[in-house]
Amino acid sequence: MKAEWSRRHVLGLEDLSADEITTILDEAARFKDLADRGEARHTLLKGVTVCNLFFEPSTRTKTSFNLAARRLGADTVDFAAAASSLSKGETFIDTARNIEAMGVDHMVVRHSTSGTPYILTQHLQTGVVNAGDGTHEHPTQGLLDLFTIREHRGTLEGLTVALVGDILHSRVARSNIWGLKKLGAKVIVCGPATLIPAEIHRLGVEVSYQLDDILERTDVINLLRIQFERQRGAFFPSIYEYAQFYGMTADRIRRAKKDVLILAPGPINRGVELTPEVADGPHSVILGQVTNGLFVRMATLHLMHQAREKHLASK
Repeated sequence: MKAEWSRRHVLGLEDLSADEITTILDEAARFKDLADRGEARHTLLKGVTVCNLFFEPSTRTKTSFNLAARRLGADTVDFAAAASSLSKGETFIDTARNIEAMGVDHMVVRHSTSGTPYILTQHLQTGVVNAGDGTHEHPTQGLLDLFTIREHRGTLEGLTVALVGDILHSRVARSNIWGLKKLGAKVIVCGPATLIPAEIHRLGVEVSYQLDDILERTDVINLLRIQFERQRGAFFPSIYEYAQFYGMTADRIRRAKKDVLILAPGPINRGVELTPEVADGPHSVILGQVTNGLFVRMATLHLMHQAREKHLASK
């Protein structure tokens, strides 16, 4: 049953109910179906302005949000932190408030500090989408992963999904855990002990330190990137050793379920998290994830804007 959407912000999947997550996925499926029938562009956000505030590098997420907004008929603005008044001492909040004062309706925010998008919601009237905050969450990545799995399997209920790699530093892992659990999947986190948070089992996940031990009972394997930019210290002896124990190879594919799905949020490190033959092989749905990200972000922006319009009309 489709939930009544009332949220002006999307900050994380921890906050969303199973019905709300399903509402976004169903809306994304509707936009994808329309695109498949030749109706790729809409006027649902005509006259609306969406600003991308990205304080960390991004290719897929930033481009995807830009395209999503434009497909809905919105205008977009890209914010470059290095060329902004932040370099002159202006605070982050003042920068955002000045951008809002120019007539921006929604802000898509990526920041290295966890909680930054939430802080913005306390100071702005615009809708805020979390495009990744520190090691906290990356909700639209989690949603597009859920969407891709559901597209191929029909449901997430009863599936076993393994998140493999740098769980400690991964905001994608956290969004996936919340979303997968709420939609009925069993979640296994797998990686070196140094990259698995000590209390992660409290989220209701199974913990494994050996990829080979879980291959035969896993329906979906989501290979997370080693986030060298967030690490402070040596978490494993070498890249070579990591690839030997946790990299998805052709041999491991042969030992996995015949219909196993291989996902990766990207950017992928070929030869580390997975080998080229796996990345480009029949089990991989990695490029499908990128495609589905567009429709998930269209759905997110559209639902948020509808909620914002209702909120403003009620004032």
